[in-house]
Amino acid sequence: MPRDLLGAYLGGRGLGVRLLRDTHGVAAFAPESAVVFAVGPLCGTKAPSSARLSVVFRSPLSGAIADAGVGGDFPLQLKAAGLDAVILTGQSTEPVVLAIQGETVRIDPATALWGKSTSATLAVLDGKGATIVIGPAGERGIPMAQLCASGHVGFGRAGVGAVLGRKGLKAITVAGDLVNRPAYPERFEHALGDVLRLLRASPALMGEFGLQSHGTAAFIDLARERRMTPTHNFRDTHFPGSTVVAGPALRKHTKGVACTECPVGCQRIQTDGIPLPNYDALSHFGALLGIADREAILAACAACTELGLDPVSTAATLAAWGEARGYFPDGSDLVHAIQSMVAGDPEGLSGGAHAFCEAIRRPDLDMTVKGLEIPAFDPRGGYGLALAYAVCPGGASYEHAYPIAHELLRKPVPTDRFSFAGKARMIVLAENALAAVDSLSACKLAMLGASLEEYGELLSATTGLEYPSYALEAIGERIVQTTRYYNTQNGFAADADELPDRFFTEPGSDGDGIHVPAIDRALFRAERGRYYHLRGLDPQGRFPDQGFLGRQP
Repeated sequence: MPRDLLGAYLGGRGLGVRLLRDTHGVAAFAPESAVVFAVGPLCGTKAPSSARLSVVFRSPLSGAIADAGVGGDFPLQLKAAGLDAVILTGQSTEPVVLAIQGETVRIDPATALWGKSTSATLAVLDGKGATIVIGPAGERGIPMAQLCASGHVGFGRAGVGAVLGRKGLKAITVAGDLVNRPAYPERFEHALGDVLRLLRASPALMGEFGLQSHGTAAFIDLARERRMTPTHNFRDTHFPGSTVVAGPALRKHTKGVACTECPVGCQRIQTDGIPLPNYDALSHFGALLGIADREAILAACAACTELGLDPVSTAATLAAWGEARGYFPDGSDLVHAIQSMVAGDPEGLSGGAHAFCEAIRRPDLDMTVKGLEIPAFDPRGGYGLALAYAVCPGGASYEHAYPIAHELLRKPVPTDRFSFAGKARMIVLAENALAAVDSLSACKLAMLGASLEEYGELLSATTGLEYPSYALEAIGERIVQTTRYYNTQNGFAADADELPDRFFTEPGSDGDGIHVPAIDRALFRAERGRYYHLRGLDPQGRFPDQGFLGRQP
């Protein structure tokens, strides 16, 4: 790996974005398209929450450049095999498994695995190393298909599972024995102590009602109390029945586990050993569909993981279908409806909410941005959130700017969630910082306690090169701008950085002294214009200087 690329993009998401430079215009399902799995420079060290990787690809759901992250054994083993990145291109005529054992790489036949669920595939490959697999949804090229990693952890929105399925790749296994040793061990230990103290002092992470105690299900109660829970396909913003999957209700049925070297332990494991679904999945299969049945919600999430479907997009598509026909599926219908989407799709749902709404000529029901279904925080409940959804390069996601930190958790400082004042600058700064975090291979949630300053010191001690926080922010900006440039080259502009009309014309659910008005479209677009200005873009969200990439390493 050329040192200038590592210096300019670090690893993880940044390196993945850079390695797509020559293929960013290739259609997602074309054999020449590339999918990049990349780890960061902190992976394999004792840095908290650093056992992570990013997958970067062109989405078949939206056509935009998308990324997904996951922690666990796979990133650790990839780094232990001596690899910063794996770049997948081409197409196999028969199903295969990519097997990486240290310096040995094989492409093994996998015809016997084709058609198997994710859990059945993981069971067959047990003992081969850390594993990532696709399910039947990915095999069929369904644009909502996700991946599943060792430990039965589903991850990846925007159709990455479908891209691997079209390539004929059923699974990747990896094992290695190398150790990532810091260049300056004493300096590293000192920096590690600083990070651990900050994480332990964060109520949002390790407090009585924080993520360590309840996992991301802790957000269920917060969103409900602030009346920003998407309900009935975003017609409402309050659902009292969401308490059945809130953190306190699930705590007695689960136990906490932690990623390697992470003191927070925000993952909850159910009594059967299966990871508890995350907040977005729990909320969408509950409130978005108007379902208050815990067992039905968990069963729907489990069905998605088994089939290799993204639960957020799946639930959102079912919500659009429900509103179109005048009634939403109830708990007893969920698993059958999910299975039908993969097996035969009689309702025409497998293409996602955007494709379904186009097919039935009901754009008013399409709750997507750039074709990607909106996750489980209603944008009428936070205007920084609304802007973040709109401008995120890969489509509707709050994870690239995490505005819920200041609008919901009130960290590091509280902001007026019903005001656009200052939100463009906050989104720009947060996008830059979190792009750097993703490239270090650290978890965004760690930033609720620590900051780039502390993680920069960990990076400097690991690599022997100096990375002050301002240098990391500059790298993050480069990553965000490069991604946006790819999208503009692929035809995306301001009309793609837009929210569905519903949020501008219909208010949310008032109550408990909280008024949730419709978003003022003029104010939204004015703040989006300020975002473009801060990014050096023209009023249409494009780069006025088409030589942008020529200046980048």
